[in-house]
Amino acid sequence: MRAIRALAFDVFGTVVDWRGSIIAEGPALERECGLPSIDWPRFADAWRAGYTPAMDRVRRGELPWLKIDQLHRMILDGLLRDFGLAGLSEAALDHLNRVWHRLRPWPDSVPGLTRLQRRFVITTLSNGNMSLLVNMARNAGLPWDCVISAELFRHYKPDPETYRGCAELLDVAPGELLMVASHKSDLRAAKRVGLRIAFVRRPMEFGSSATADLKAEADFDFNADSIEELAALLSDHA
Repeated sequence: MRAIRALAFDVFGTVVDWRGSIIAEGPALERECGLPSIDWPRFADAWRAGYTPAMDRVRRGELPWLKIDQLHRMILDGLLRDFGLAGLSEAALDHLNRVWHRLRPWPDSVPGLTRLQRRFVITTLSNGNMSLLVNMARNAGLPWDCVISAELFRHYKPDPETYRGCAELLDVAPGELLMVASHKSDLRAAKRVGLRIAFVRRPMEFGSSATADLKAEADFDFNADSIEELAALLSDHA
């Protein structure tokens, strides 16, 4: 088995807490824009729920290729009336849409990535567009060696072109690249094209009342409860 040379990370949910970050910014928007009280957890869930259907519309050819920022805005525009946001100015809507650029990392993400970077090349492999991922990294202090986005391939994950393209850009064989994610579908798609895979459990991604599949899988190369634990597992594996 080839030695692992690089790690590629899913970002939304795996490295950053998208739901908690959106909920945390909501009250400030209410105050600044004079909004009525909004159910921000329900809003965050509704916004995220539109993500996969929007990407599928691009895949079917119903929409042209769009960056995730554009898809997020399209989904947001469809939620405004239901959540009492229809009166927001364009500037306020743009700021809200860019909350995805300001997502906060899970507590273990920065220390875990910093430890991994001492030994491996570490990169994003995210559907987020390049500007979003760069802004997020700067805002959250994420120590990537590089930022790789599905935007580069004009294919969203889990299309195989994204995983193969990441390995090619890093000049590593698929078996030398470890895909790290909290979503099993992402990992299984990566495994189908020959990548090694690591599952990081994020039980709070959808809130404390949500149920998630957190079971360790024997066919995954690694199962961990945090990025720091993954770093320790990889150290032991050397």
